[in-house]
Amino acid sequence: MQKILIISDTHSYLDERLMTHIDWCDQIWHAGDWGNVALSDTLEALKPIQGVYGNIDGETLRQIYPKINHFTCEELSIGMTHIAGAPSKYKPDALACFSIKTPDIFICGHSHILQVKRDLARKGMLFINPGAAGTHGFHTVQTAIKLKIEGKRIFEVEVIEMPRRTKGEM
Repeated sequence: MQKILIISDTHSYLDERLMTHIDWCDQIWHAGDWGNVALSDTLEALKPIQGVYGNIDGETLRQIYPKINHFTCEELSIGMTHIAGAPSKYKPDALACFSIKTPDIFICGHSHILQVKRDLARKGMLFINPGAAGTHGFHTVQTAIKLKIEGKRIFEVEVIEMPRRTKGEM
């Protein structure tokens, strides 16, 4: 069994309220817009990372992480890219990911809008956008997702919601 924390759009900010969830998980999946290499280094020192780079990420992060990432967790295939759109309105990077292989779970970020749903048009693929864990952007709540995977089973999917911090609270 693997315990997974899924985050995106940190924009150089690691909220300390995520630390209990990082302690809990076995792996962190980051769907891009890291913001800086220091954040990547900090997380990588704590847990194994799967990730992709986002549109704000510079050359160094683009050398560390791919634009499209395919990997396996337990018995499930995972696909990940940053800018993906949403089911029925996928963007080119998502379609490129699916052209390699339609994953069991598809992870993306960019929109800062949390969404978890089954895409029945793609064999029931689980679509996950964890929203934004950072403070940069229009969102009023910082979000992340945690879940467990055992074999082909996905369970205990939980949304993490944190009232958005302002510059004075950081």
